Amino acid sequence: MSAGFNLDDAIRKVPDFPKPGILFYDITSVLANPDAFRYCIDSMVKLYKSADIDAVAAIESRGFLFAAPLADRLGIPLVLVRKKGKLPGKTISRSYSLEYGTAEIEIHEADIPKGGRVLLVDDLIATGGTLRAAADILVQGGAIPAGVFSVIGLPFLHYEESLRGLEVRTLIEYFGE
Repeated sequence: MSAGFNLDDAIRKVPDFPKPGILFYDITSVLANPDAFRYCIDSMVKLYKSADIDAVAAIESRGFLFAAPLADRLGIPLVLVRKKGKLPGKTISRSYSLEYGTAEIEIHEADIPKGGRVLLVDDLIATGGTLRAAADILVQGGAIPAGVFSVIGLPFLHYEESLRGLEVRTLIEYFGE
């Protein structure tokens, strides 16, 4: 991992997407840059290699891309947090609010490590609603949310309110315009 790597340079900023006035932070440019992606994964491993975590829960879909290599390198299970209707078998689900409506996510009940500490991983934290819903599912399933990791954080959207009680770590934060 290069200490001098500038992750900000690797993140594409798209003005007026998905609507006018929004600056979209596009993580796909990080995925297309092997050095940037490696920097992210190496940084995650460094942050969590000595942490007391038993599994990593990945938020669909870009969270999968960061959580899977982390779980692999740490030698711990990967738990998928999917949109409602994508998982066969018995699941635990939770609805949450979006600025334009509601959504629902679910986790296979059997995949939740009972009594285990689970790190939640996503690519970007905006309001924190999806991550809060995932943490609530873990608790309902008998696990302990051990914290939240995201490559990008947008604290100006006040995700700390939704994620109160959880340690939140990011690699880079943007504070609005």
